[in-house]
Amino acid sequence: MTTNPTSFLTPEESIQVDKALLSPPEKFLTRLTISSLRLLTQIARDQNCAIEQLSPREIIDWFENEARQRQDQPSSGTFLQW
Repeated sequence: MTTNPTSFLTPEESIQVDKALLSPPEKFLTRLTISSLRLLTQIARDQNCAIEQLSPREIIDWFENEARQRQDQPSSGTFLQW
């Protein structure tokens, strides 16, 4: 399984979700949950803590910092690239 900052769901994972016996809303939520896990893992890594220790404020701060970095240095290679 390989991922990069612009891919929060691998093609293999997407196929697995598509094959799952889930309704479309459940498939969407599954994709969102897998992607969220990737983001939370990166945020925890950046904060040097376990995912369980992250507070909502730390998550918000991380996203604000990412946005600031993209605005100030568009080619800086931030984690989120869109």
